[in-house]
Amino acid sequence: MGLSMISSRKAQANSVLASNTIAFTACFAVWVMFSIIGIPIKELLELSETQFGLLVATPILTGSVFRLPVGMLTDRIGGRVVFFILMLTMIIPLWFIGNATEYWQFLVLGLFVGIAGASFSVGVAYTAKWFDKENQGLAMGIFGAGNAGAALTKFIAPSLVVVYGWQTVPKVYAVAMIVVITFYWMFTFEDEEHHTAKEVSVFEQLKTLNDPKLWKYMQYYSLVFGGFVALSLWMTKYYINEYGFDLTTAALLAAIFVLPSGVIRALGGWFSDKYGAYKVTWWVMWVSLICLFFMSYPQTGLLIQTIDGPKSFDLSLNVWVFTAFLFVLGIAWGFGKASVFKFLSDEYPDNIGVVSGVVGLAGGMGGFLLPIMFGVLIDALHINSVIFMLLFGATGVSVIWMHFTFGKDREEQRAKKARKSALDEFSSRYDDPEKVASAQAMLENMDLLEEFTKRYTSYKESIRNNSK
Repeated sequence: MGLSMISSRKAQANSVLASNTIAFTACFAVWVMFSIIGIPIKELLELSETQFGLLVATPILTGSVFRLPVGMLTDRIGGRVVFFILMLTMIIPLWFIGNATEYWQFLVLGLFVGIAGASFSVGVAYTAKWFDKENQGLAMGIFGAGNAGAALTKFIAPSLVVVYGWQTVPKVYAVAMIVVITFYWMFTFEDEEHHTAKEVSVFEQLKTLNDPKLWKYMQYYSLVFGGFVALSLWMTKYYINEYGFDLTTAALLAAIFVLPSGVIRALGGWFSDKYGAYKVTWWVMWVSLICLFFMSYPQTGLLIQTIDGPKSFDLSLNVWVFTAFLFVLGIAWGFGKASVFKFLSDEYPDNIGVVSGVVGLAGGMGGFLLPIMFGVLIDALHINSVIFMLLFGATGVSVIWMHFTFGKDREEQRAKKARKSALDEFSSRYDDPEKVASAQAMLENMDLLEEFTKRYTSYKESIRNNSK
């Protein structure tokens, strides 16, 4: 257990939330470290865009794959010890990244360091179990604000690279992680009642994947979180290549996307608690679609032949207009990351560890695959904004899928509300308990009655047609 002076349940819950958020921030900073040090490494090793995409995405792969087993372990043995061991395992490979000289060495060490990304499924399950359902969205949103660790890397790593060289960054991060681990163990607590899956087998936990709703949430999260990770890894280089900024300035501009998107997640959790996860997610998708539409437009010049000779017009997207769209996109995805996990806490309260692991895996795989796809597309088309074209298409698919998959749910909710209103009105008019009970039974079995009526009508029509 943590410090004995923190004894009340509420104080322990707040201490766990704060410690988890700080630890997740540190882990996320490590997870996206290659977004900065990968740029001088790319120049040093003369890598192509595709090779660079694989370099920055490699840690994302490990963090994604391990999210599911780590989430399951959290349900079984508790989040405190799992989070502690997870952070401990990354220190040695993190230190040795500074000594690597070959491309394959960076890839292998990146795989080991990538375990940092699995910290999300530990922390979100560990945090959620300390709070009641009404406050889970806000608590998980505050924890998820640890995504701002990506902004921490944008602020710290470029200065270290410029002054001391890229080799210093992983070594500084390794020392910082030791400090974080020490304080984490002091200020976190464990509750045996939270170990809901101690007697549940791995196979039984994996049965959650049979739920089609879960696949829907996985797809949403692969966009709002996977896209966030991918752009966090790519935007510094994008500003350098597209607008000609130096490393430090490009990283600061990229932080305009990363920092608000991470911090605003807490507010997204509150909005999801207040207005519902569906409304928040729906608006997130539409705002994202609009922003990505304009960001997809390539830098373009128009040449027109006039009576006075050719005249050229610059139709390129101004860097400040582009950054404004990027900022809004980051805010939207910050809300979306919170709203998806509000869906999970509402529908899977007893299995949040494995469920968050599965959805986190989908999001992480999006963050792994997208940078590689970015590199391949740029190598093939030589257009930097093609990355936003890809994200625009993925968002369009999400909007369509969400419209049709949630349509049936909304109809069912409206039908239930109408039945409840009818029953309330019937109860106010009649004092006879037997009549009210009969009306309630009829309303509760309305779906069966409608199905029976439909089949009976179909049967009569078939008899009528046969008689002709």
